Amino acid sequence: MPTSSSSGDLTSSHLHRGAAEGFGADAERYDRSRPVTPRAVADAVLTFLSDGGRLGAGGRLGDGRATEADGTPGAAVEPVPPRLLDVGIGTGLSALPFRAAGAEVLGVEVDARMAAVARARGLDVEVARFEDWDPAGRRFDAVVSGMTWHWVDPVAGAAQAARTLRDRGVLAVFWHAADLPPTLRAALHGLYSRELAGTPGAGMYAPGRSAADGYEAMLDRAEAGLAEVGGFGTPQRWRHASERRYTADEWLDQVPTSGGFGRLPEPVQRAVLAGVRGALEENEAVTDGAFTVRHTTVLLAARRTA
Repeated sequence: MPTSSSSGDLTSSHLHRGAAEGFGADAERYDRSRPVTPRAVADAVLTFLSDGGRLGAGGRLGDGRATEADGTPGAAVEPVPPRLLDVGIGTGLSALPFRAAGAEVLGVEVDARMAAVARARGLDVEVARFEDWDPAGRRFDAVVSGMTWHWVDPVAGAAQAARTLRDRGVLAVFWHAADLPPTLRAALHGLYSRELAGTPGAGMYAPGRSAADGYEAMLDRAEAGLAEVGGFGTPQRWRHASERRYTADEWLDQVPTSGGFGRLPEPVQRAVLAGVRGALEENEAVTDGAFTVRHTTVLLAARRTA
């Protein structure tokens, strides 16, 4: 997750991408503790790509059956898998459901250590900053970015996506927001605002709105980049919600994967981890050593125009 979901941090987060490029220092922890993108997200993007309808309207990818001129079904044909570029593929958590849905996936990843984990999963990955990456004439049906587009320059990234997409191809960027039980969120906000005072991390778990609503600022930023570059249709937004039960140890395991955590002084890191553990041990929302987190994927998709 980003260090903060406040809109003030997002306009220039790509200028501080060194925080993101440090995730690979513990790529295995990142891979085991971060959530895999839900299959419903991949299905929504690929269905939008295939039928051009409203994002999240339902339906399934085509079954490979041709249609005659009068609209009647024709003979079955071998479906061509969509070619998908995953920007900031990381360890592959965002790519897995797209591959499971039948897409042919190529990843671009700035951190070779993260790329190595994705390759171990059988994913093809090229190591580069997306804005500098050379597509070598290749074109893709879709460009997706899960939990990473805020580290990409919103204008240069949109321009690069436009260059790599085929006509009417789709750019889809999305983030997974985690909403903790209110009492636990309040306790962690108090901890982060105290231990990380004066840093963007102090805004973690700020009260007043859901994490998913806070992530809308990321969609605003991405949409503004598309508008400045041009060549994209009107973006559509979509949400998908699910719940997951975390043990205290599972939640503690993912805390160091937050953006910028690895750059904190070690005494601060220890204080944050100890404070989170204490909150989990004492909070009423944690029962039998576990608690429920509501995950919401917020997604923006736009079609490349001719």
